[in-house]
Amino acid sequence: MRTLRLGLAQLNPTVGDLDGNVQRVVESIGRARALGVDVLAFPEMVIPGYPPEDLLLKPSFIDRTLERTRNLAAETRGMTVVVGTIDREIDLYNAAAVLHDGHLIGTYRKRYLPNYGVSPVFARDEAVIGVSICEDIWYPGGPVEEQIIRGGAELVLNLSASPYHAGKAQARRRMLCTRAADNQAIVCYVNLVGGQDEIVFDGASLIVDEQGLVLAEGEMFEEDLVVADVEIDAVFSARLHDPRLRKERVLDGETTARFELSPIADDGPRETEAEGAGGRSGAAPVAAVALPRPALAPRPTVVQRDLAAEIYDALVLGTRDYVRKNGFDTVVLGLSGGVDSALCACLAVDAVGATHVVGVCMPSRYTSGASREDAEALARSLGIRFYLLPIGEVFESTLRVLESPFSGRAVDITEENLQARIRGNYLMALSNKFGWLVLTTGNKSELSVGYSTLYGDMAGGFAVLKDVYKTMVYQLAIHRNGHGSQPPIPQRTLRRSPSAELKPDQTDQDTLPPYDVLDPILRMYVEEDRSSREIAELGFDEELVRRVIRMVDRSEYKRRQSPPGIKITPRALGKDRRLPITNRWQG
Repeated sequence: MRTLRLGLAQLNPTVGDLDGNVQRVVESIGRARALGVDVLAFPEMVIPGYPPEDLLLKPSFIDRTLERTRNLAAETRGMTVVVGTIDREIDLYNAAAVLHDGHLIGTYRKRYLPNYGVSPVFARDEAVIGVSICEDIWYPGGPVEEQIIRGGAELVLNLSASPYHAGKAQARRRMLCTRAADNQAIVCYVNLVGGQDEIVFDGASLIVDEQGLVLAEGEMFEEDLVVADVEIDAVFSARLHDPRLRKERVLDGETTARFELSPIADDGPRETEAEGAGGRSGAAPVAAVALPRPALAPRPTVVQRDLAAEIYDALVLGTRDYVRKNGFDTVVLGLSGGVDSALCACLAVDAVGATHVVGVCMPSRYTSGASREDAEALARSLGIRFYLLPIGEVFESTLRVLESPFSGRAVDITEENLQARIRGNYLMALSNKFGWLVLTTGNKSELSVGYSTLYGDMAGGFAVLKDVYKTMVYQLAIHRNGHGSQPPIPQRTLRRSPSAELKPDQTDQDTLPPYDVLDPILRMYVEEDRSSREIAELGFDEELVRRVIRMVDRSEYKRRQSPPGIKITPRALGKDRRLPITNRWQG
């Protein structure tokens, strides 16, 4: 019986940290070797980090990435390792390097970039292995099926860096199970995990057998090493009963290239005498000593999250990695007593710890006693540092300075925005003095329609809720209150009508439609590009729809100046959706 022990190492690399990323890879190789793994796969572009964006325009970055990949081969004695990296010939390629028993054997270049060429397969111990990258496996009839039908691949390794959005993991799981069953091949999918600027990668790597059944699954939002034994002969037996595959299979040297991997003498974990004596040394390699292959302990069942829990965990990971990977120790945010800032404070505490979070309440003449009390109660419950910095005197003095140029003009939104900008100034002063990262607390509903103040509540370094609609904010707050011994967010915060409290008796609905009406309109316009007529035909007032669309379009200039934030929907503001600021189109 042909059996391979497979390992999938879902790692959290940092873009540009070549040495740090390689070290994580080497450590994973060591763990896999101790478990007797035969073939170990790493995610897409794990060496340079993903996405490297314009770092790929720097020749020195390309050279060093290629060098680190070549040098990594020496760490693969006794194993086959497939690692995501880049490759260079007449162009630059997103590539998977196949390292076997101390040597770089070859590379696979991502097909759906697009670039086209032969699809390599690799044979180890009579098992034929196809390698693909990310989107290559999403398309029926694409490179993966070419490797199976024309190259005879029995096992497919897909290296991926698949950005998260809510619900995507479930759709991806269904696709991978379908791809495995349709092609009667073992499909192994290894995904990045971690935050990179606005993007979050969710992990959830999978090993799926030839019947489409999941053999092993990686955790979501955590680094993990997924290991399982797979039976290659089961693929051969299944295909004997599939006339389609037997009829279509043509081993074709023009479209596939097969590399025979040299036999490894001993099965199971291996160590050298130098390693056994206390680690690697500069001495020449000595013969490897085989150790018994350990039995695999059963993997715990991966807990399936509901949607709110999944999104919450994605926001925590995205916040944690943005803070830590950018060298910050502490974050600071304004606490208004409202639900947005309360949720942001909870996310920050869960991301970086209560001792690294500072909340600032900045009441004005319009701030209610309830708001101030709720802000203080939240801070006490979370155990974070709390400052009370009233803005009243500064607001009054600013009005006096502007009294002459404003003479004869009625009070309007100008005075409201002054308060928001004073608060932004306070937060940025604390950031400058102590090196804290300012978290902004605006949500996607507000940012979509411009219900926010430039250089005020939009001032900061990271927008945690930038891609979270207001209705989802409430769901996430309720989710967070349901965990832990004491709900941190006061019930009054969840029950009160949302208000910016910038003028007497103000509520958001003075300016905006109710959020349960606004958010579906925004979702259809912002994420699905539906016209006003199409949205109105679904039962919404057409004039209201047109007003919302005008607000969205007029606010593009604001969004261009907003900080980055975590993407959790299929189409995020800024990252995925950018309209011309100067634009007279009306949809």
